[in-house]
Amino acid sequence: PASGGNEDVQIGVLFASKAILQLLVNPLSGTLIDRVGYEAPLLAGLAVMFLSTATFAFAENYATLFAARSLQGLGSAFADTAGIALIADRYAEEPARSRALGTALACISFGSLAAPPFGGVLYEFAGKRVPFLVLACVCVLDGLLLFVLAPPGGTGARANMPVGTPIHRLMIDPYIAVVAGALATCNIPLAFLEPTIANWMKDSMGASEWEVGLTWLPAFFPHVLGVYVTVRLAAAYPHLQWFYGALGMAIIGASSCLVPACRNFGQVIIPLCGICFGIALVDTALLPTLAFLVDVRHVSVYGSVYAIADISYCVAYALGPIVAGQIVHTMGFAQLNLGMGLANVLYAPVLLFLRNVCQMKPSHSERNILLEEGPKGLYDTIKMEERKG
Repeated sequence: PASGGNEDVQIGVLFASKAILQLLVNPLSGTLIDRVGYEAPLLAGLAVMFLSTATFAFAENYATLFAARSLQGLGSAFADTAGIALIADRYAEEPARSRALGTALACISFGSLAAPPFGGVLYEFAGKRVPFLVLACVCVLDGLLLFVLAPPGGTGARANMPVGTPIHRLMIDPYIAVVAGALATCNIPLAFLEPTIANWMKDSMGASEWEVGLTWLPAFFPHVLGVYVTVRLAAAYPHLQWFYGALGMAIIGASSCLVPACRNFGQVIIPLCGICFGIALVDTALLPTLAFLVDVRHVSVYGSVYAIADISYCVAYALGPIVAGQIVHTMGFAQLNLGMGLANVLYAPVLLFLRNVCQMKPSHSERNILLEEGPKGLYDTIKMEERKG
């Protein structure tokens, strides 16, 4: 039981708690993934997600809901990062890497955009526990598939994985920092609109409950289209990855500015589709770029770099439920959208900094050269043995 204003605050904090904990845990999870491999942390993350989802199903008070939501952030910090890093590791060459990461992004989009109608329909006709129990079963099924395809501790666990670059060194790499900033900026409109657009639609256009529930679902299809288009373009013109990301941010910016001008449900679908199409362009172009930057500038171990990507997402989704409502209350819904649109448009030219990334060549230290080419004389043999020691 709570008053209306206090309830809004409680719901905002509940939603944000996952992203906040995920934000705090990601530096640790990325480092651990780099040290132990991808499969075991992925399985651990799925186990925590199962526990969290089952807790949601049987929660009867706010404290339990808060604990379950926070636990979800802990599981996601391992499952999300390890899953994307595993894909980047197994698909080391382009365009296969972009295609595989694009498929993963399409699945992430489907989960996010189909969740409101999925949860709403099951809640209405089967009760509050059923949606969570279904998702708990999905976690179990996913864990079983992981055991079949890439068993933790098996031959695919990369027992001889090299030592990855520390996450703090990756964070100060200017190219990785530019990509991380783009990922955070492009997801701000989605993160800030999700908790605010429902009330705005009810107040400004008298939207019904079913319209509010289906607001984001049509955007799944342009998101998949954006993934498909970017993968095909990246295969044909890989040197323009930065441009696809910049174009996506420009589309996001323009679409965000159009949202407040909409006057009915049909109209509001169009800019939301534009936002999700633009996010697909940015994510699909820049996530493989992160793996390439690690390959050519650091060590080809991907846990920490995708932990940085996850941190970028979490910054937007941690601020969204808490900050967006306050901005709407003090400045207005139109000003919120104009600000988000302007931020994306202004950041797009920053991606020009990445235009020469594709021309980079892997840097080899003296140690790597000796180990790869083998000893050619007594001096080389001695130096190699010293480095092994």
